[in-house]
Amino acid sequence: MNEAIHLSSKFDEDLERLRSNVLQMGGLVESQISSITKAYANNSSVNVLSVIENDREVNAMEKAIDDDCVHIIAQRQPTASDLRLIMGISKMVTDLERSGDEIKKMAKSIRRIQSADTSSHNELAVLKGATDIRNLSKAATTQLRRALDTFARLDAVEAAAVIAADEELDAEFKGIVRKLITYMMEDPRAITTALDVMVISRAIERVGDHAKNIAEQVIYIAEGRDVRHTKGDTAS
Repeated sequence: MNEAIHLSSKFDEDLERLRSNVLQMGGLVESQISSITKAYANNSSVNVLSVIENDREVNAMEKAIDDDCVHIIAQRQPTASDLRLIMGISKMVTDLERSGDEIKKMAKSIRRIQSADTSSHNELAVLKGATDIRNLSKAATTQLRRALDTFARLDAVEAAAVIAADEELDAEFKGIVRKLITYMMEDPRAITTALDVMVISRAIERVGDHAKNIAEQVIYIAEGRDVRHTKGDTAS
């Protein structure tokens, strides 16, 4: 009897460690978005380099958490809700790692802009005024934070709200793309810089998509429902 209680307690500790590590990884990705947005706004090369360097840590955390998931499944042979939690976590960390990859794409585009000639810097200043990337980034960061919070509380209702809000982020991204296309048509000299801004915008939008995926996994963990590839059917 005591041995069974001990094993159960150890299993609970393993699961709690997994959850904590996912939230830690999510916090790192969130800070990466903040850093790269500041780099874009302030033309900071220091922030760009730190983001590129920190992507290795995000990758390492994904691998460590995945290895932990495999170890727990092999050792504990979880069933039902515990197995859903582990499988959901495995998918979540993939989305967090891919978010890190998108942020790295942003860093590389910003670095290209920063290394361009002075005229490109002038074009960027105009483009910054015409397209509010910081607002888009703030929205994506909020989505990611909300998704992680729903995971911490296993709140399926709030997770459904995160999924629904992704449409607003998509609409804002499309608005930025339209403005960039118009600007390129009016001033072909700005095409190279505008394309880099478009890559940055697209990467931010993809972070929002990954936040949506995380919220979908929360619903799966909490309720056992797979709401991926569905539309308008996330509420229980």
